[in-house]
Amino acid sequence: MPTNKTPEFSPNLATVRRLAKLMAEEGLTELEFEDGKQRLRLGRGVVAAAANAAPVAAAAAPAAPAAAADAGGTPEGAVTSPMVGTCYLSPEPGAPAFVKPGDRVKEGQTLVIIEAMKVMNPIRSPRAGTVARILVENGSPVEYGEPLIVVSP
Repeated sequence: MPTNKTPEFSPNLATVRRLAKLMAEEGLTELEFEDGKQRLRLGRGVVAAAANAAPVAAAAAPAAPAAAADAGGTPEGAVTSPMVGTCYLSPEPGAPAFVKPGDRVKEGQTLVIIEAMKVMNPIRSPRAGTVARILVENGSPVEYGEPLIVVSP
């Protein structure tokens, strides 16, 4: 008697661990792996970028002074890219930017999104402060470790 059962997908645990390690090393929140007819999607701490899409009314703040560069050429207080991808300054085309120079930000607030392997990864502020400068343009490619935004205390 024929069955309509789909063959059971049993991913190799070593592969799952390697993918999870890659996610941690590259700062990814989601990863999709496909091998033939089998597909595996991993995610951790995924927060929808749209949650930060609502504009917040704030008084205009004066522009912060330019941050000094450290010995490596990275501006002091710079938030760097944890991965290679395309950087977006707003949650969707035509929407206001997540932040602009002079904005006060909270620790954990989304600053930009980096699209890597068709996954949108929110890049969050590591500290509270003021956005001094935005060093990338919307839709620009970014490299691992590239400075994105300067957040001054």
